[in-house]
Amino acid sequence: MSKLLYTAIGQELVEHCGITVGQMFGKPCFKKGNKAFAAFFNDEMVFKLGREKNELILNKYPGTLNWDPSGKGRNMKDWFQISSEYKSDWKELSKRALNFVEENN
Repeated sequence: MSKLLYTAIGQELVEHCGITVGQMFGKPCFKKGNKAFAAFFNDEMVFKLGREKNELILNKYPGTLNWDPSGKGRNMKDWFQISSEYKSDWKELSKRALNFVEENN
């Protein structure tokens, strides 16, 4: 079910925002140009929102972690892995991540 939502969000962003679907670290992701801004990992979505949003994101989505795609304790400070428990916010978070990448390119 989560993968279907990820795919639907991607299709909408492809049609309306000119993004592409690709791979990052072997995981499916959304990109604007060559910059990834969202990915799908372990049945959850991952978003590049910027480290300045750290406290806000961690407080709003309990259980959220900075993403560690390698599983070796090397968290990516700008990226947040958001549980499917909060999937109702995934579409909005995808748009925020896209905006973050566009503004910081």
